[in-house]
Amino acid sequence: MNKIYNPKPETWTSILERPTKTVDDIEATVKEIFKEVQKKGDAAVAKYTSLFDGAKIDTIEVSKAEVDQAIASISIELKEAISLAKSNIKKFHTAQKTKRVAVETIEGVKCWQEKRPIQKIGLYIPGGTAPLFSTVLMLAVPAEIAGCNEIVLCSPPDKNGAINPAILYAANLCGVTKILKVGGIQAIAGMTFGTETIPKVYKIFGPGNQFVTVAKQLATQFGVAIDMPAGPSELLIVADDSAVPAFVASDLLSQAEHGADSQVILVSTSKKLIDAVETEIQIQMEALPRKAIAEKAIANSKLIFVENDKIALELINEYGPEHFIICSEFDDFYSNGVQNAGSVFIGNYTPESAGDYASGTNHTLPTNGYAKNYSGVNLDSFTKAMTFQKISQKGIQNIGKAIEIMAEAEGLQAHKNAVTLRLKAIEDGK
Repeated sequence: MNKIYNPKPETWTSILERPTKTVDDIEATVKEIFKEVQKKGDAAVAKYTSLFDGAKIDTIEVSKAEVDQAIASISIELKEAISLAKSNIKKFHTAQKTKRVAVETIEGVKCWQEKRPIQKIGLYIPGGTAPLFSTVLMLAVPAEIAGCNEIVLCSPPDKNGAINPAILYAANLCGVTKILKVGGIQAIAGMTFGTETIPKVYKIFGPGNQFVTVAKQLATQFGVAIDMPAGPSELLIVADDSAVPAFVASDLLSQAEHGADSQVILVSTSKKLIDAVETEIQIQMEALPRKAIAEKAIANSKLIFVENDKIALELINEYGPEHFIICSEFDDFYSNGVQNAGSVFIGNYTPESAGDYASGTNHTLPTNGYAKNYSGVNLDSFTKAMTFQKISQKGIQNIGKAIEIMAEAEGLQAHKNAVTLRLKAIEDGK
């Protein structure tokens, strides 16, 4: 890892730069595939599934028999673990439900807000070497709580044309209505336009590589919403001498093993801790099955020493980490002061892995600095807030004159007339 001591604020932007490609590097590829899927539907999806995943698929939709087979193949221990995680995720997201908000703004003018579910949801679940069945729980559970009618799941098949059994098990457990063997750009394009087999959805959720991230952003140009422009995973830890070096190293490596383009950063007021963590990383990395991936991510990562906690907090808010771990004797200072982070983990016994799997919080979070202006996925991500109003004769009399004056000032005579006619009708006793 790169050690940096007392970086000046004017260098923070370059020091904290993410190791990601620019949109320009991959946008042309994404647009080409989108056009072909829009035009040729399932045929284009099959073509790119063969090209990118090495799988020839006769039927895109997963059958009931395949789901049943997956359910039978999952160990009891994994089923119990998934059940515990689902229970905690359900508790936390159910608690996020809000009641109807109603107010009479002035006599005779009643306004209220109600939440309605987004009817058609698309979930993208990465497969490959790390099939994220945990993400199925994180997305399908709140979608089901919100009351979404259609929950469509896309995940890339392996070379045998199969989706990981744990993904199928979790999807079936959490109320997914349709499962499709398609990944990458072609999956996002399919859910954007709809094909003979893939339903068109209203909003797309889920993490993915940089190609999937750009594809999701392109989908918004065709009337489809997305959860957020999330990209490669990242983690920032702030730690002092109260932290356990082995714990800190294990958390850094837990994110580094996600992918070669992941980034992990340690910010510390202790040079001694930085050195101890660096040693622990090398020891622990040797035992990792995904060592080669972790090594590449670690090469993009930083160990940053700063003089005090105030500077550390300013640097952290400038970075806006997806995951933020606090291992400091001044944890209140950081938890109260952090403004930009996707999810915060406090204390030596709160690993980031807890949020990834089973504590109950959602692990679909903003990356690439988007924590400065985006929230992580939550129950409201699957709903729309609709406003209603009902105005009586007394109510229109109370606000009518103000509406007339404002409409005329904006030069919108028809707006004024819509009120004037009503006020006159009341005056005339009609």
